[in-house]
Amino acid sequence: MTARPNILIFMVDQLTGSLFPDGPADFLHAPTLKRLAARSTRFANAYTASPLCAPGRASFMSGQLPRRTRVYDNAAEFASDIPTYAHHLRRAGYQTTLCGKMHFVGPDQLHGFEERLTTDVYPADFGWTPDYRRPGERIDWWYHNMGSVTGAGIAEITNQLEYDDEVAYEATRKIYDLGRRGDDRPWMMTVSFTHPHDPYVARRKYWDLYEDCAHLDPAIGPIPYEAQDSHSRRIFDANDWRSFDITERHVRDSRRAYFANISYCDDKIGQVMTALEGTGQVEDTIVVFLSDHGDMLGERGLWFKMNFYDGSARVPLMIAAPGMAPGRIDTPVSTMDVTPTLADLAGIDLGEVAPWTDGETLRPLSQGAARRAPVRMEYAAEASQAPLVSIRDGRWKYNHCEIDPPQLFDMEADPHELTNLAADPAHRETAAVMAALVRRHWDMAAFDAEVRESQARRHVVYAALRNGSYYPWDFQPLKKASERYMRNHMDLNVLEASQRWPRGD
Repeated sequence: MTARPNILIFMVDQLTGSLFPDGPADFLHAPTLKRLAARSTRFANAYTASPLCAPGRASFMSGQLPRRTRVYDNAAEFASDIPTYAHHLRRAGYQTTLCGKMHFVGPDQLHGFEERLTTDVYPADFGWTPDYRRPGERIDWWYHNMGSVTGAGIAEITNQLEYDDEVAYEATRKIYDLGRRGDDRPWMMTVSFTHPHDPYVARRKYWDLYEDCAHLDPAIGPIPYEAQDSHSRRIFDANDWRSFDITERHVRDSRRAYFANISYCDDKIGQVMTALEGTGQVEDTIVVFLSDHGDMLGERGLWFKMNFYDGSARVPLMIAAPGMAPGRIDTPVSTMDVTPTLADLAGIDLGEVAPWTDGETLRPLSQGAARRAPVRMEYAAEASQAPLVSIRDGRWKYNHCEIDPPQLFDMEADPHELTNLAADPAHRETAAVMAALVRRHWDMAAFDAEVRESQARRHVVYAALRNGSYYPWDFQPLKKASERYMRNHMDLNVLEASQRWPRGD
């Protein structure tokens, strides 16, 4: 591999890491990802910085927690002055491309990418802003509801399938363009799909792969509403659970469609990888695969994300790169570690921003070194009424919210997080140590005040901007038709030769 390797990042949406204990679970039909896993460092306990799309993605790209990025929820602006891995790589001479979803909110829809091949699947404005001033209020027009579960099944086309079909097409076309070596710079491309995010609807060819699947029932069945922890009850209420009668068939169909859409993503990633291989770029390209957050998939009766249980917060993370030996790493890590890892692998010094980076490079960890700091997470979006924070340190996970009792789980002895040890006298010392870590890392009162201030500002701005003429921030891809295929300012002989790879005689 060259000294400045290309970098290809595949991100999917809402894929739980519990299905990637060491690469894709055996029952998943995912041949592309299984081949990638065989040559990757596989992080079995990787966590999002925040179990929601926009905050999780902003933290992944910047290596900073939501409190630093101020992307608290799916309608909070990602500020243009926050460096992302796209900025760091572009500054170092890389050509940088985004194809697909990244859920940027605000007028900056590039954040360091030189070009973007598709628009986003979700809005870029402040319309989805939660409101802590109205605790418990459900905003029906954009909140999740259980219709995604009761409506699970088969469809040949959906809004999401149309989007990801486009993402795969544009990414494959771009890989061929890069493979024709029209630009001498090393490149980085992020290819980001919206599946297997709900709605749980799949094409029949993938649905049929799981007809006899033995994993259609959750390992942990529904827990009565009254027995749920307080934040989970808020999620149930936000999802309007009382308006739906969820049957065993709904649960099994939803999980089947979700598994089917993992296979759909695998197929689309395979198209891009085929182009990479066909243009002879595999040996010079680092490949990263991850998700922004997970999905509870009916475990405990919960669906979607928005909490710190492993189904929601744990994600797959695989990196195929020089200096990172293939194999499984069990040490907890964060998606915020990807930016410093890419900088490390590309030989980029992050010293100028190091004091504000919450992640750490994973290359030493892959070579047997110890992790320097525990993994941290934050959540301050819909279904919450005050910010929640979490620490995963070794075998322990500790969840804290000022309005809820704390939670302490032994992830080795209790991987399904069924026994809260925070008030157990036998674990008093561990709980005290973890509580002290929370106090060291967070000023919860200040965090809460910052979130409320941000929400209030955005409610004013959004109402103002929707009054009268509306200028959207949604990204509009530019298609230069006069620079594609054959045009009369081009020499046909030069064009045909330059667009072929390998060049031929």
